[in-house]
Amino acid sequence: MSVHSTVVFTDLIGSTGVFEALGNVKATQVVREVTQWIASVCESNGGRVVKTMGDGVLALFPSNSCAIDAVVEMQRKHQQRIQQLPEMQRLPIRIGVASGDVEIVADDCYGDAVNVASRLSDLSGAHQIWASSAALEGVREPDGVRFRVLGPIHIRGRAEPCSVYQIEWQEEAQSDFLTMQAALDPMFDINKHDVLGGQIELSCQGQTKTFRSFELPIHIGRVRQVEFVVNDPRVSRTHARIDWRNGCVMLVDVSSYGCWVRFSGGGSDLLLRRDECVLHGRGEIALGASFADLNVPTVSFQVS
Repeated sequence: MSVHSTVVFTDLIGSTGVFEALGNVKATQVVREVTQWIASVCESNGGRVVKTMGDGVLALFPSNSCAIDAVVEMQRKHQQRIQQLPEMQRLPIRIGVASGDVEIVADDCYGDAVNVASRLSDLSGAHQIWASSAALEGVREPDGVRFRVLGPIHIRGRAEPCSVYQIEWQEEAQSDFLTMQAALDPMFDINKHDVLGGQIELSCQGQTKTFRSFELPIHIGRVRQVEFVVNDPRVSRTHARIDWRNGCVMLVDVSSYGCWVRFSGGGSDLLLRRDECVLHGRGEIALGASFADLNVPTVSFQVS
């Protein structure tokens, strides 16, 4: 049976470490509690949970607006929930959303929208929601939410790139970037390069270096042995690593005090502490302190 649906795919980040730290029995209980709660949020917003896959949940929604309401509610409430948990049990959620025809067979579903939602979930970072432009058609930005354009991303198995947006759901986040509904047409950037790119240019303290995908991973830090040196006492000896993984440029924090990432075009700053995110387009990375510190060592990046 084929139906037009909005597909939501959620994944928990860090579950492998939870199993290592807590053991199989306790970790299984922790993960199941979160996935069952995710399923309940989907169902309360009109969604149908197709299946759970370890630390992932796949759900179908009858409309784009129902799906967007569900994922925004999910991230906001989960942010409150994890503050009450021990640090080891604070599993961030990453979410991909897509829309299209879905083929339902027995207890599973198939189709382009399912593949896109799964891939966007894989590409997004902790606490993030990535959505295809089709999944935002006809949806007005909820209160305190912004739809920030990322650009075209090539999805394995698809001939055409997918125009992707990040849903900025943090109520306290301030952004000067407002997406007009008319801009949700993916054709405006269909011929541009994939924003996930194939190389990255880094600039800081008067130096600029370009690293191609086959040269990654490289490291950022204050010792001469790393590939990109930032000389500042707030920078760890080896502060961050940049990987090439699954066709994406990944920033991995390995520092004592963390990285802050700011993408051009607006949106909230992303804090990484022993965590990772996909780098896309242009932006800045603050090392060892937030952008609120005007003297923080900052690395500019451009993925192309």
